[in-house]
Amino acid sequence: MFVVKRGHRESQKEGAFRNEARLSLSPVSRSQPLGLKWRASTCAPPNRSSAMNKRVLKIAGIVVGVILVILIAIPLFVNVETFRPKIEASLSEALGREVKLGKMSLSIFSGSLSVDNISIADDPAFSKAPFVSAKSLKIGVELGALIFSKQIKVTGFKLEKPEIMLLSAPNGTWNFSTLGAKNAPKTSQASSGAPSDVTIAHLSIDDGKLTVAKANSSAKAQVFDKLDVKVNDFSMASQFPFEVSVDLPGGGDAKITGKAGPVNQQDAAKTPFDAKLKVNKLDVAASGFVDASTGIGGIVGLEGTLSSNGTQAKGAGEVTMAKAKLSPKGTPAPKDITLKYALTADLEKQSGNVSQGDIGIGKASARLTGVYSTHGDVQSLNMNLNAPNMPVDELEAFLPAMGVTLPSGSKLEGGTLSADLAINGPLDKLVITGPVKLSNTKLAGFSATSKLSALSAFGGKVPQSPDTTIQNASLNARVAPEATKLDAINVVAPSLGTVTGAGTISPAGALDFKMQADMKATGAIAQQAGVGGMNGPIPFSIQGTTSNPTFVPDAGAIASSVAKSAIQKQLGDKSGITSLFGKKKSK
Repeated sequence: MFVVKRGHRESQKEGAFRNEARLSLSPVSRSQPLGLKWRASTCAPPNRSSAMNKRVLKIAGIVVGVILVILIAIPLFVNVETFRPKIEASLSEALGREVKLGKMSLSIFSGSLSVDNISIADDPAFSKAPFVSAKSLKIGVELGALIFSKQIKVTGFKLEKPEIMLLSAPNGTWNFSTLGAKNAPKTSQASSGAPSDVTIAHLSIDDGKLTVAKANSSAKAQVFDKLDVKVNDFSMASQFPFEVSVDLPGGGDAKITGKAGPVNQQDAAKTPFDAKLKVNKLDVAASGFVDASTGIGGIVGLEGTLSSNGTQAKGAGEVTMAKAKLSPKGTPAPKDITLKYALTADLEKQSGNVSQGDIGIGKASARLTGVYSTHGDVQSLNMNLNAPNMPVDELEAFLPAMGVTLPSGSKLEGGTLSADLAINGPLDKLVITGPVKLSNTKLAGFSATSKLSALSAFGGKVPQSPDTTIQNASLNARVAPEATKLDAINVVAPSLGTVTGAGTISPAGALDFKMQADMKATGAIAQQAGVGGMNGPIPFSIQGTTSNPTFVPDAGAIASSVAKSAIQKQLGDKSGITSLFGKKKSK
């Protein structure tokens, strides 16, 4: 390194120091051209420098100590308790509810007022118990205004571990609807007019507990734990962003993010919002969202959007249900159901319209559309399920979830199922009606011909087969809580011929059907034999249960049919007529 020094040297007595400005000329590297750099340095005797450093540190320590003492002492000179009545009055006016605050203290380091115990009164039309209660509230304030001007300028609220009660009335109104209402009573210490133009930088709820119930109802309340809410730039008069996360009743969690506002000061429940919703692992049966008597259950996941203009809400998204169960007698399905939906809801009428309800079970698909309504504890549907040509193989594993029990050891294989069903009534008393058709399928492991072997004595020998092949089957179904009724049954099977009839299935699965088998119609009979040479349809009944049906010949109907057949045969025989009425006279 090449160093060129220029500058001056100043000598003093003991403790003299030198200031040098040095111009260094040095190559940056062997491969680079020569570079120039300035270096300034201060030289002082080691002992004097150490003494000065100690003095500086000592002074700095004293300054820091004084500052700490001042910060610690400020709360002693600022009595925040004197602000409590004004804060209570301001909050009461802003919320339209009486607000009570406990002991207050000032934390300089966090820049907040700490409040022990807080309660916000409920709408007296709903309850006398608090709407919100918590053991701790932190109010962020501007320290400068508080210390020097004795004014409280709020920058944020943080409610810790509150308990919140939401109540709904039969007409659809909520106990939070009147929060911040302009016509709410004002306290004497409050300023005139609600602070609708005030913006608060941060509002939050940490680890809250939310209870949702119906007012004056014995219905079980739903409890949501670990409620966390974050709101930034909150204002009653403008839109603000929010984020909500919560644990759901019975398991699972939900997260909602979006924007809301401005707050409707006549009815807070009508505040417009636009949000995204995500639900994980919601246990439908344990949650209490659906009446347990419906038998509906499963583990639900949901991703979608939800928006409201205050009077109408719109939602769209996709639901996935695992271990689905759709009947009190059903068992969880091994396959997932998916539902892509789009709906609109009239918030005042408590009703809505499902414009899209695309249901998927593997490769099987159906479409659900219609309207729904909610009045008090009653949820009702008026909908249609259109399911054309669904692959039977996809549906077979799902039948137990709907409470459909096949004969023991049997299984549906191949073919398609079509249905066009109307779904009407209260959710716990739904009535499902409409035609159902089955084509080109096989009930493997169930021999209908062996069950009908008792009929061979009346109609002839029935060819035996370990399975039952169904060419076509159709019926009109009516599924209701009291029983399932099947009318206009018409089954065409190569081994059976044509089977027709009607009957019922009890909620316990007991069968009561009156049927007729025209086994001759398709050449199912290898030879004709039997009582009286019976050639018409053979009447029989189906009894037992869905898992173990029994086919019983209707002896009375058969005897009547045989007698009728014999008479018809006798009347149709010319010789018989002659013997009965005498010989025909010749002309």
